[in-house]
Amino acid sequence: MTDPTKNPILQVSHLTVNYGAIQALRDVSFEVYPGEIVTLIGANGAGKSTTLRALSRIVRVKSGTMLYDGRSLNAMRPDAVVSAGIAHSPEGRRVLSRLSVYDNLMLGAYTRSNRAEVLADLEQQFSRFPRLAERRRQLAGTLSGGEQQMLAIARALMSRPRLLLLDEPSLGLAPIIVREIFNIIRELNAQGVTILLVEQNAQLALQTAARGYVLEAGEIIITGNAAELAGNERVRKAYLG
Repeated sequence: MTDPTKNPILQVSHLTVNYGAIQALRDVSFEVYPGEIVTLIGANGAGKSTTLRALSRIVRVKSGTMLYDGRSLNAMRPDAVVSAGIAHSPEGRRVLSRLSVYDNLMLGAYTRSNRAEVLADLEQQFSRFPRLAERRRQLAGTLSGGEQQMLAIARALMSRPRLLLLDEPSLGLAPIIVREIFNIIRELNAQGVTILLVEQNAQLALQTAARGYVLEAGEIIITGNAAELAGNERVRKAYLG
């Protein structure tokens, strides 16, 4: 539940993003409060991943504002966004396939300077993801899809984020692995990490999140808590089958 006594950790207002002549996002506004899991749902091409890339400063914003903890993200470099406390686990996992699991994780901490703390966090990730511990010297490209997704999330966590952007964590994974990944997502949230979740499986997203926003053709068309969205006839017909 949203706590009205708290300020949003993330406040996006009137965000517009173009890819050349194509408008990917138009006038998108939403908020995420500390401790929440909030989901963005919608069809492929609706603008969900673009929203996360804009927050990470990977794509250029045409107009609008993005405030994280009261600070503007609009002019920040991507590494400054990470240093500020936002980590992004991208769609397709994007692990560095020719580097080891260990090296991928250490790269996740590239903005940090305290090596003792980094190594302690490394062991925490190996404790959280035992399969990564078993494969710490293995090349990331030789891992299974589920193991690569675990690595992508663990790598993001190595920056000690307060806000975690998760893009399609279930994509291409077997149901048993998806359950494992989403149990980890819930555990992370219970430990205090705020999560903005993009997930093609709308039913799973709404079972996990407290609130959601439905994107269609680059615009937010419906908002509400997860139960309201799950019961909304338009959402059910379009995304819940």
